[in-house]
Amino acid sequence: MDNLEQINTSTSSVQALQTRLSAVEKDIQEIKERNARVELDKAWETSWSRKILVAILTYIVIVIFFYFANLGNPFLNAIVPTIGFLISTFSIPFFKNLWIKSKKS
Repeated sequence: MDNLEQINTSTSSVQALQTRLSAVEKDIQEIKERNARVELDKAWETSWSRKILVAILTYIVIVIFFYFANLGNPFLNAIVPTIGFLISTFSIPFFKNLWIKSKKS
């Protein structure tokens, strides 16, 4: 193999490595972007803002249901199921941790 062929082979190898390195860097960037989205989603799922919003929407839906079902005092009676929902959302992390511990052991 003469020097020119060696240079061409080396150049091709370097170009192939650069292409592969670029692909790996792109993959890493995509993973970082996905991780950032996942972290934001998790922050939303555990936020007080979400819990309060869902509680308000739950209350409104229950009031509407109680009203059209002709149940007495829908605005007051809708508080109980809404509080039940809130209690369940606050207790979920506790039970989730218990479940995770049971799976690890």
